[in-house]
Amino acid sequence: MTLWPPVHNNASPGNYHASGFVDKPTGRAILNTMQKGNLTRKAIIEQALDAAAKVGFEQLSLATLAADTNMSKSGLYAHFKSKEMLQQAVLDLAVERFGDIVIRPAMRQPRGMPRLQALFEGYLEWLGGTVTQGRCLFTALGQEYRDRPGSIRDLVVQSLKDWHSTIARVVGDAIEEGQFRPDADPRQFAFELAGIGMAFQQSFKLLGRQDAEIMARRAFGALVARAAEGAPHP
Repeated sequence: MTLWPPVHNNASPGNYHASGFVDKPTGRAILNTMQKGNLTRKAIIEQALDAAAKVGFEQLSLATLAADTNMSKSGLYAHFKSKEMLQQAVLDLAVERFGDIVIRPAMRQPRGMPRLQALFEGYLEWLGGTVTQGRCLFTALGQEYRDRPGSIRDLVVQSLKDWHSTIARVVGDAIEEGQFRPDADPRQFAFELAGIGMAFQQSFKLLGRQDAEIMARRAFGALVARAAEGAPHP
């Protein structure tokens, strides 16, 4: 799992059409069944992601999830052979959405400060915007699996490491562009930016502070100003 956009080489319906597969009645029926199954699986994962962001993985009830998706528990297990497989699929979807909201829009911006600013804007949107409703699965699972070794914890840890590495890489670009001073520490910057995000989410969602975004932007501005002080081209 990585926050860096992957390249997929999965087969698509178009590949079957080229061989005449969908021109045959049996082929069309099989393809329709496959597509329906994929849509059902996607709906299950999306519903599970919404629920897990609220209650975590351990409190995620398969019975409730089946009811919410108008399925039986046996129907649910037809798509996921175990609860852990469902959890992994939910994490994959969370990473994909994080990429859509935070990473990919930022990567379309010029190197250096424009990209870093876009990364910060996307991060605030992820933590407090309408899409996630201020619920971050990575934050929830980071607490839930902090002291619980296993594959789910490994996936969460890798996702958070990827996020920190992405920040550090963008900060490194800003140093190369002369916008930050040469001795600015990308890892320290990533640490502090992640901390700003956590403080923003806590203040916004738990404490209900209406000025949480203002304070987060102020903290980010101060972080950038320290890194840019004495830079060749701030």
